[in-house]
Amino acid sequence: MTRFLLVMPPLTGHVNPAAGIAAELTARGHDVAWTGTESVLRPLLGPGAQVLGTGTRAFRAQGGHGLAALRSLWEGFIVPYARFTAKPLDAIVREFRPDVLLVDQHTPAGALAAHRHGLPWASFAPGAMELGRPYRALPQVEAWMTGLLRGLWERARLPAQEYVDPRFSPALVLATTGPALTGDDAPPPHHALVGPVQSARPADPDFPWERLLPGRRRVLVTMGTLAGELGADFHARAARALELCGDDVQPVFAAPRELLPELPPQAVAVDRAPVLELMARGALDAVLCHGGMNTVGEALTHGLPLVTAPIRHDQPFVAAQVAAAGAGLRVPFARVTPERLAQALRAVLDTADYRRGAVRVGEALRAGGGAAAAADRLEALAARTGRDFRQPLPGAL
Repeated sequence: MTRFLLVMPPLTGHVNPAAGIAAELTARGHDVAWTGTESVLRPLLGPGAQVLGTGTRAFRAQGGHGLAALRSLWEGFIVPYARFTAKPLDAIVREFRPDVLLVDQHTPAGALAAHRHGLPWASFAPGAMELGRPYRALPQVEAWMTGLLRGLWERARLPAQEYVDPRFSPALVLATTGPALTGDDAPPPHHALVGPVQSARPADPDFPWERLLPGRRRVLVTMGTLAGELGADFHARAARALELCGDDVQPVFAAPRELLPELPPQAVAVDRAPVLELMARGALDAVLCHGGMNTVGEALTHGLPLVTAPIRHDQPFVAAQVAAAGAGLRVPFARVTPERLAQALRAVLDTADYRRGAVRVGEALRAGGGAAAAADRLEALAARTGRDFRQPLPGAL
């Protein structure tokens, strides 16, 4: 039995795919614990998960577009969260005594703790923002991010000459994507593109299944958990666009009701939709979304074409790859008109090529192996670098 410690940020889109890997490791008899903000992790993971909390603190909401959003993410969340969790993580590593850490790329404190204690660690990349150096054309931006990470390294009192980018484990990077969505550059050998990892979610007895009208083609509209107020205006344009699509199209909106406009009678609106259940039942024909890796991966593995309206972070990169792969269309989030959006939606619904593209990309993503392949790689990492953790550790921070 190997002891795995999962270091995750309090972000639903990062925790959900990691939960699928954790479930696979647990099923194989390993001891799996989570660390992070328990008030967020516990509702997502359920009462049976072993959660070693690092404490709770409010962080600045992420906002903006483009480079402004990138700055908001790093200066408002990644760096302060790393500073806040550094000491609790050190204590948790000492108490739990893991053999291997799986560290989300947005929680660099986990990589620093692993390096400090001489432990093997794997990076977890549930998004595309850190893969393939998307900001290579902006060297000042790359230098700025590197400066922030080196500052965290120095704050942890680690030797400067041993610096390793905490986003990228030199041993293993697990990414929940595939070559069709990462561009033409071949990944390094220690990057495992395992494809989407879906955690088991209970059926939703409260979803109004009876409102799904027979003979209609259905479009799921979901802009993720972080769109916030930005989503209100887009949802209004999306509602009008779906009206323009005609009576044969039924929209299913997944968003807080306060962000939605007055909807046509045939529309279904819920705060949270059972997305995987809808897809597995064949209840959807297309997806309109923000281009988040989880939603895109789930749609493609079920052969559903997409219209993406990316907002920030890795979403423009994912959306561009979906379009390049012929699995959907990309529209500008802030500027797309209802008429243009309706045109894009009708195109992915009416043109067989987009459906065939989605099926083709979905098959390629599934070939990555998902949770089982991720668990295989983590077990191999543990076997290759295993050591007796009972030996003394360095002094506390």
